[in-house]
Amino acid sequence: MVSPSTKRRAVKMSVEEGLGKAAVTCRALGLARSSFYRAGRQSVESRRVRREILELSHQHPRYGYRRITALLRRDGFAVNPKRVQRIRRQEALQVSKRQRRMKRLGVSTSVRQRAARANDVWSWDFVEDQTENGTRFRMLTLLDEHTRRCLAVHAGWSIRAVDVITIVEAAFVRYGRPRHLRSDNGPEFIAYAIQDWLKEREIKTIYIRPGSPWENGHIESFHDKLRDECLNRELFGSLLEAQIVLEQWRTEYNDQRPHSSLGYQTPTDYARRSATGLQSPSGLLTSRSAKNRTRNTNKPVELQL
Repeated sequence: MVSPSTKRRAVKMSVEEGLGKAAVTCRALGLARSSFYRAGRQSVESRRVRREILELSHQHPRYGYRRITALLRRDGFAVNPKRVQRIRRQEALQVSKRQRRMKRLGVSTSVRQRAARANDVWSWDFVEDQTENGTRFRMLTLLDEHTRRCLAVHAGWSIRAVDVITIVEAAFVRYGRPRHLRSDNGPEFIAYAIQDWLKEREIKTIYIRPGSPWENGHIESFHDKLRDECLNRELFGSLLEAQIVLEQWRTEYNDQRPHSSLGYQTPTDYARRSATGLQSPSGLLTSRSAKNRTRNTNKPVELQL
């Protein structure tokens, strides 16, 4: 024990557990009694920052300290990420990331179509959950791979090919028409109705290889966030309640949630800046993916279609 704060905590614990008096413990640890009894002084601004950190952490329990820092800076607080991390550690608010690691059996040699701009490549897939009484329902998710914007989350007891067409058609009207649609080989995506409809609208399809979910990594990552931040926290009493909660979370994901791969911008802000040709605003945290791209500039670049 070196720092006075550590010694004060040791003296306090010793007194509370009845191991000895404060004067004796202070003398044993080499701490002046005046230092032990001295009340800590904290500025009003520091208390305000701490209160905001705790409120945001409790409001978004699955956000890490970098994302909390981005929210604070958006509200005008000039705060350091290490300070946010320290306060969250003191309050035991760290996020435990339980991530199942997947071992690849071989090296993938397929050339992957990457999204170069908005509406270049969309991804769609299904995810399942259940209501409070155990009745399972399905959700169709639609994502723009370049802007990371969630275009639709539709929940239903069953979703047929005609339902998929209706949902995606509504997204076309709102966001525009993509050049490619990436998906797995599920029956809803390879149905003749889907194939004819996409061919009529001149939209190319990209199907991943069976048993290769990493080829559709953007939508898989989105499903991880959806389940971690919404589905695992909510108990749905009915399908209608699930539809309302999912739409609220989708709006928050697009308009409020900082995205690490976008320099901690929201997908909506990133899409707006990409459309106008603006750069990322200064003062935001540098994303880990951007650091990795900078670090790997000397590596061979993967060819694109």
